Amino acid sequence: MNRELLMLVDAISREKNVDREVVFGAVELALASATKKLYEGEVDIRVAIDRESGAYETFRRWHVVPDEAGLQQAEAEILHFEAKEQIDDIDVGDYLEESVESVPIGRIGAQAAKQVILQKIRDAEREQLLNDFLSRGDKIFTGTVKRLDKGDLIIESGRVEGRLKRSELIPKENLRSGDRVRAMMVEIDPTLRGPQIVLSRSAPSFMVELFRQEVPEIEQGLLEIKSCARDPGSRAKIAVVSYDKRVDPIGTCVGVRGSRVNGVTNELAGERVDIVLWSEDPAQFVIGALAPANVQSIVVDEEKHAMDVVVDEENLAIAIGRGGQNVRLASELTGWRINIMTAEESVAKQAQESDGIRKLFVDRLDVDEEVADILIAEGFTSLEEVAYVPLQEMLEIESFDEETVQELRTRAKNVLLTMEIAKEERVEEVTQDLRDVEGVTPELVAKLSEGGVHTRDDLADLAVDELTEMTGIDEAAAKALIMKAREHWFTA
Repeated sequence: MNRELLMLVDAISREKNVDREVVFGAVELALASATKKLYEGEVDIRVAIDRESGAYETFRRWHVVPDEAGLQQAEAEILHFEAKEQIDDIDVGDYLEESVESVPIGRIGAQAAKQVILQKIRDAEREQLLNDFLSRGDKIFTGTVKRLDKGDLIIESGRVEGRLKRSELIPKENLRSGDRVRAMMVEIDPTLRGPQIVLSRSAPSFMVELFRQEVPEIEQGLLEIKSCARDPGSRAKIAVVSYDKRVDPIGTCVGVRGSRVNGVTNELAGERVDIVLWSEDPAQFVIGALAPANVQSIVVDEEKHAMDVVVDEENLAIAIGRGGQNVRLASELTGWRINIMTAEESVAKQAQESDGIRKLFVDRLDVDEEVADILIAEGFTSLEEVAYVPLQEMLEIESFDEETVQELRTRAKNVLLTMEIAKEERVEEVTQDLRDVEGVTPELVAKLSEGGVHTRDDLADLAVDELTEMTGIDEAAAKALIMKAREHWFTA
């Protein structure tokens, strides 16, 4: 029997031109797999073959896990304290083994061993091909459509294949078998059984890389594309900056008679590209990103990371774009939330905000509207500013003397202290079952308590839009949190 095993290994090694050690490993796997079928559950089996004699032993083994972790796979794990009863010096992470009866080699047969070998060879060849391909440093995958697989396109480049998902195609793009195609390599997923290179033609990074190939100045470091936003197949915006005063970033990307930008546009099914000058000044960057619309004025809200952009009636439709496309792309490009409005809407909004601030000062600081209006005119918008801006700044207000300034600051500090105490009291009212909901952080507890949410059921009763407005988290996170809060309804 042992001689038969050695002969099998030697035969497969010569036939497939594979190292004997690789073959021994594959046969051990085949024997272990056959042995597992004799047991119920996911047991762990190890087979060890003596390379000289061909004799082999089979062991069932258990992975030693920490006592506090508990058993996740009872058939293949053992708690540390139980393992120590058998081997005193065994550590967590070690394996406890027990010798079991070996399966005869004849039962698995040479064919089963060969299948394991062939699979290992195929895996090794595929890995080597992939590594050789990736070592070239290409970011764009160029190949031919080989076939369709569950709606996705399999693109072949030499002996390497990539998967272009239907969702990553440019809308209305119709690629057929044999068509030449280029796409961005966005991910390498070694867990996939088929092509492991995941491709995209709709990713912003694909456009950036196409410009890098069309514009040598980018590769030379004279230009940089800072950001890109796309509505694939329709319109896109890129933000560029020049690190050489002699190089015009926009003109360089456009090229002579539009040759460079047209090269990108033709590759992307006619997608129109707006090239925007990047600026360190966020307001200036947003103004450029909204082109071709002309901006009248802009108000920046750093806290909300948003901007109110005022345009005249004539530019309103241009700034927003068809279906909101222009303002949406500008927002994605700059990373700022952009609110487009007319001058009348801006005045109305500012008046509404001033009314709210005026009421806050009158009610909380116990002052008349005249004093509140003076504070608003000087740019004060919150109690924190009144309480903690440098004293000298407030003393420079002509309408206030030092005594008035000190009194306003004292009142503001007292109100803030009272509010903080009240806030802590509200937080204390939050029940432990709400705090225990997965995803509820101390910061969220504070916001929920301010909104009158004190129990798990209070959270579970909220609508998604109510939670997003109350806490500022996004819609997906709000939905997940509410579903977590409701879990006990269905398991009770």
